[in-house]
Amino acid sequence: MTERVPLHLFTKEMKETHTLLFPNMLPLHFQLVQNVLKGSGYKVELLHNEGAHLIEEGLRYVHNDTCYPALITIGQMIDALKSGGYDLEHVALIMTQTGGGCRASNYIYLLRKALKDAGMEQVPVISVSLGKMENHPGFKLTFPMLRRLLAALAYGDALMLLSNQTRPYEKEKGQTDQLVDDWVQTISELFQNNTGFSLNQVRQNYSKIVCDFSRIPLKKTPKVKVGIVGEIFVKYSPLANNHLQNFLEQEACEVMVPGIMQFMLYAIDMPMEDVRLYGGSKFAKQASMLIYTYLSKFEAALIDAVKTKSDFTAPASYSALKEKARPLIGIGCKMGEGWLLTAEMVELVESGYENIVCTQPFGCLPNHIAGKGMISSIRNAYPKANIVAIDYDPGATKVNQENRIKLMLAIGKENIFGNL
Repeated sequence: MTERVPLHLFTKEMKETHTLLFPNMLPLHFQLVQNVLKGSGYKVELLHNEGAHLIEEGLRYVHNDTCYPALITIGQMIDALKSGGYDLEHVALIMTQTGGGCRASNYIYLLRKALKDAGMEQVPVISVSLGKMENHPGFKLTFPMLRRLLAALAYGDALMLLSNQTRPYEKEKGQTDQLVDDWVQTISELFQNNTGFSLNQVRQNYSKIVCDFSRIPLKKTPKVKVGIVGEIFVKYSPLANNHLQNFLEQEACEVMVPGIMQFMLYAIDMPMEDVRLYGGSKFAKQASMLIYTYLSKFEAALIDAVKTKSDFTAPASYSALKEKARPLIGIGCKMGEGWLLTAEMVELVESGYENIVCTQPFGCLPNHIAGKGMISSIRNAYPKANIVAIDYDPGATKVNQENRIKLMLAIGKENIFGNL
């Protein structure tokens, strides 16, 4: 009698026959991630389906007390599978998880339950996280693949940082986005040719990228500078935040969004902090320190390239963020985005992005504490801070969200133009 293969398992044979679908949290970064996966022999497709019906689909299979990112991502994936555009016998889902005390650690199980309830239990689900990953014979994070994925995220941070500082001021509309597309293509081709992902190669390409963006002709007119922070998915995903960045740019704002590498350093550093405080495996701590050091070098290279090759605003280092948080919140506050969220708001204010939208998903208690709950303390320390917390949940309307943001922008505009 042959052993029965679990329904959720992604087998070696499926690598050749199945298409991997995954939610598009970071549109720019995930273009590069998608190309890395394709270059590693996987059939991959980023999901772009949108609309209010996704929320309804999520509510059908996920309890409404579950956090909004889970509801909307599961709704998006179930909607895609129901669309008729995929052969359910030859498709799989892939999702990242943060782990730890966040409810995101349960997304995979919620998704599998949703698939079962929808009669699609045969669709495999692959879980990817910074910690322990499930064993799927058909999906392996090899060392060469991991190096490319980390470099892809590092490049994504650079392109996002620089494009956000040129797009609002460009004399010829579309030049910034065209340069982003060109660099995404160039980086993907470098990866395919087995280059472009080592630290030295990334450092060299950072300099080229910064120089290219510096050559875009700009008309520097006064604009309200707005930072976007919050829960990681709602902060980055246009689907979850109702295309917040596009809305702000239409309101003639310059937008700054903290990079994903800072969050990754935070996710690696906090378990090491636990070992320092409470004890634990020294081997695990040393392994984490190697990854932490590796990512820190990417971060330092980007900061150096921006500061030495341009007049663009460079991000603060992760270690600097940690020090910015200490006077306001304990480093032990580390569920969800924890103290990092508070530190990001402080960094934005100190960098001139005093107007901040703090995106708060329904059901995310850590973010309500470290985000909305810290606004008063930040304002006391930085009187010019103009912060609004916006809830994103199934019952929130886009009109109400945008009206509240417009009130924040009105104060920001008065602070700039009222003194001219």
